[in-house]
Amino acid sequence: MPIFYKLYQDKREGSKTEGKWYARAKCLGYWDLEKLADHIQDNVSAKKSDVIAVLKELVVVMAEAFDAGYGVRLNGFGRFKVGLKTEAADSAKEFTAAKNIVGNRINFQPETHWSAADGNVRTNPFTTGLKVQEYGKYSIDEEEEEGEGD
Repeated sequence: MPIFYKLYQDKREGSKTEGKWYARAKCLGYWDLEKLADHIQDNVSAKKSDVIAVLKELVVVMAEAFDAGYGVRLNGFGRFKVGLKTEAADSAKEFTAAKNIVGNRINFQPETHWSAADGNVRTNPFTTGLKVQEYGKYSIDEEEEEGEGD
């Protein structure tokens, strides 16, 4: 199945790319823990209940690693680490965590490999071989009504 995309136009006034058109991946939904466990169960010799237990515990253990100041590397999958959202201070002396750190997030970097056969292109197991297709037929002049964070 292809990865679908929709077109969107940069409408930010004063932007260097104002008026230009781009493609944005269209997510068709999400696979939850149950769906993932069903698929994993079909491919390994573990029961769905065991898969669910392991995946739930993975979340708990990853949170413990982040809380201890560590990132998590899952070989063949990728790396996770905590990232911070900060507001600028005029000087290092004026920077305080309470005032300038305004949020956090988890950054994910999929495991990647360099492929000399493909002209030194970086690939990862999640997107290798993906195909793209425009999502439905619509007028490119219509306003985006839905949040396109997908």
